Amino acid sequence: MPVDLWGYLRGRGELLTFLTYQHASLALQALVVGSVVAVVIAVLVYRLPFVSALTLTTSRVALTIPSLALLALLIVPLGLGVLPSFFMLAFFAVLPVIGNAIVGLRSVPETVIESAQGIGLSRWRILFTVELPIAWPIILIGIRVSTQMIVGVAAIVAYVLGPGLGSLIFNGLARLGGANALEMALTGTVLIVVIALVFDALLVLLGRLTIAKGLS
Repeated sequence: MPVDLWGYLRGRGELLTFLTYQHASLALQALVVGSVVAVVIAVLVYRLPFVSALTLTTSRVALTIPSLALLALLIVPLGLGVLPSFFMLAFFAVLPVIGNAIVGLRSVPETVIESAQGIGLSRWRILFTVELPIAWPIILIGIRVSTQMIVGVAAIVAYVLGPGLGSLIFNGLARLGGANALEMALTGTVLIVVIALVFDALLVLLGRLTIAKGLS
């Protein structure tokens, strides 16, 4: 059966724009919350060798949890729709970032910290003006990895009536052989790839604007 993608797209611009916005918005919100949570946890544990090692191991093991299984478990307390979708994505968004944040903070040279202490900076000022800026390039790599993962995983929230482009993909696959089924699934897939590429480009731009030249 020939694929008439342009024929499918005609007259559906408003719907596709809305679904793309939903998908990007959900992924972005989960990424922001997950990244903030990951950095906060890293700040709390990176100076505790045993706890930070346990946190790193736990985050790596947690990545093996099937996303669909976690989503199904979240239906029980949260019901269908946006809430289980958001919490599942935010949970997975934390995992790649937290490891990079811990590694980045632990990689700050002690001599730099001692120099900051020598000029009278407080513990918190050292964290925000010295350690986090030096660790930021490594943290940003974790955020970029998390972004690519979350934008893709966000497609499965269609199983719990979550928002986004996943509904196009799964409706198309469920109707394979029918009219516009393949076009529907292909359109959803391509738009997800476009969102991932746009997000990654924005993060690259953010890195260029926020990473000191000596650290890049």
